[in-house]
Amino acid sequence: MLKINDIGPQHYRDAMAHFAGHVHVVTTDGPGGKRGATVIAACSVSDTPPTVLVCLNRENVKNEAFVTNGRFALNTLASDQEAVSVGFSGITGLPVEERFALAEWDVISTGAPTLKGALAVFDCEIIDTKDLATHRVLFGKVTGLRIGDNLRPLIYHNRGYHFL
Repeated sequence: MLKINDIGPQHYRDAMAHFAGHVHVVTTDGPGGKRGATVIAACSVSDTPPTVLVCLNRENVKNEAFVTNGRFALNTLASDQEAVSVGFSGITGLPVEERFALAEWDVISTGAPTLKGALAVFDCEIIDTKDLATHRVLFGKVTGLRIGDNLRPLIYHNRGYHFL
């Protein structure tokens, strides 16, 4: 028999803490301004055409910059980039320019900031968005790609950073 119980927000977050995820910093720049945020909720959608998705909290009005700019770079963090993740997570309260000063950046194709030394970078044009509950899902067609040399990913699990 299926057990049904009340699932409150804290109970859900506690369960999701056991879900290991690769750490990314998603970035944008353009008419809507420069923005970056640490995310775990990102994944491949398709390889034909190459498409990724990223989930962003839409209750943070600063995240509107991604849609306004119509582009983003998904920067997959390596094991030595924990400080970048923390800086872009928002918990430090760093202003945007100080966040970007934590690492070296360049651009590939869209003009979104791309992280030098990242495990992988997916530079994307937004082709669709979907609002659901507290989040907005950005679907990006990959127009530029870079694969880094470091093979050790930064993972977030049980509310802490880990390495493979």
